[in-house]
Amino acid sequence: MKSAQFIQLENQYGAHNYKPLDVVLERGEGVWVWDVEGNRYMDCLSAYSAVNQGHRHPRIMQAMQAQAEKLTLTSRAFRNDQLGPFYEELCRLTNSHKVLPMNSGAEAVETAIKTVRKWGYTIKGVAKDQAEIIVCSDNFHGRTISIVSFSTDPSSRSGFGPFTPGFKIIPFGDVQAFEAAITANTVAFLVEPIQGEAGVIIPPAGYLKAVKALCERENVTLILDEIQTGLGRTGKLLAEEHDGIEADLTLIGKALSGGFYPVSAVLSNTEVMDVLQPGEHGSTFGGNPLACAIARAALKVLVEEGLIENSAEMGAYFKQGLRQIANPLVKEVRGKGLMIGLEFFPDAGGARQYCEKLKHEGLLCKETHDHIIRFAPPLVISKDQVDWA
Repeated sequence: MKSAQFIQLENQYGAHNYKPLDVVLERGEGVWVWDVEGNRYMDCLSAYSAVNQGHRHPRIMQAMQAQAEKLTLTSRAFRNDQLGPFYEELCRLTNSHKVLPMNSGAEAVETAIKTVRKWGYTIKGVAKDQAEIIVCSDNFHGRTISIVSFSTDPSSRSGFGPFTPGFKIIPFGDVQAFEAAITANTVAFLVEPIQGEAGVIIPPAGYLKAVKALCERENVTLILDEIQTGLGRTGKLLAEEHDGIEADLTLIGKALSGGFYPVSAVLSNTEVMDVLQPGEHGSTFGGNPLACAIARAALKVLVEEGLIENSAEMGAYFKQGLRQIANPLVKEVRGKGLMIGLEFFPDAGGARQYCEKLKHEGLLCKETHDHIIRFAPPLVISKDQVDWA
């Protein structure tokens, strides 16, 4: 079938909750993808940073195939031989104490919310049902009902109430606003190190270090949502490393499987994670042997093939090239590592038209918040490929 026929089937039988570019992909390798007509494109979105290791990385594929031939799912009613090694390797790599595996990023966020609320009641001594979590405006943590309860994006909230209480919203990057928002009932601060969906918004230097110090002073847990920023995307294993801190809970997903399978995890210190007791939280698929085998291989690829360092080097080179574009409609180029945003002035007519034009030139990227294009190619990208882009 041709692209138009596939698009017609989607429109006829699928929910209309996405507005993708009209390109129908059937194959990928490294930084490249091909459509059903055989046209080649450079992927500069990486499935929102889920394909950091590149499309169909052979080592991850081999691990997936080998495990699929042995055992794929047990549920957590029984143990499996991949879960323990996955825990150990992930904890050693990230300097974490405990891991709780889930599937999607939104599940990891929901897990963290439940966990810190219980920590607040059982350890900090917050009165029953009074726990508060501070979040930032323009956040994006997922689309479940509890998560959109603290979104400031009208399209995420309109028509979906009533919403889950217990959240307080402050401006992103404002240390004083965070300090002023803390009360005796504050159990956590949930924040993205860099706001991805908002348009690659980078907070002021030292922001995370300052809020971490306040969290320690006020006995508040710091939750960093690193589902997009983590696992090499910003040129560090975790974006928290740019500020030299360690969060109490860190949320990872997406690239944890290299794009092969839904895998996410909550990384935590022992004090917080140990409040959970058997039967209080879990997932049938969370921590399954296939997911763990894939994640173990995906992490090894990131570290052993130097993709984190390559992200830092190629990210700087990519930004340098974008900043040399002589276009008066470009307001700013910003980013860390290979998480890059190019923002147009409002009178440029919106970023979508430029994404459409780039598609015709063989480069796939996606607009966010009308005036911003996000560039986030797989971390395997080479200098020659950046030059091509």
